[in-house]
Order: sequence, then structure tokens, then C-alpha cells
Amino acid sequence: MATQIMDRLDEGNGVDKETLYMLGGVALVIFGAGLVLSNPTVRRYLGQVGVGNLATAALPDLERYFRLRSM
Repeated sequence: MATQIMDRLDEGNGVDKETLYMLGGVALVIFGAGLVLSNPTVRRYLGQVGVGNLATAALPDLERYFRLRSM
């Protein structure tokens, strides 16, 4: 009976551990993308492609959204 309880606990921890690894990986990808995009050379290349000022173009929309949400 003790082995059945231990087997059941091990199965539950496996799923939790996999979810933790997945979320950690997603966090590392986002952090890495932020590091790459903060480089001025990368920003210049993206600006030449036409994606450079995406954040500044979206900023007025975000401000309007937060104003509407606060009402």
C-alpha cells in the first residue's frame, strides 16, 4: 500500500515539474528577446526593415486603453 501512495505522488510531481520547466523556458525566451532587442545595433536593423518603432507607435493606443479602463 505504501508503494501505491508513493507511485501516485511521483506521478503528480512529474506533471508539476514539467510545467515548471516549461514556464521557466518561456521566461528565459522572453528575457533573451528583451536582451537582444535592447541592443542598439539590432534596433537599427529592425528600423531599416520597418519594425523599429513598433513600441512608440503602439504607445498612444495603450495610453487610451488604460484611460478607458480606469473610467
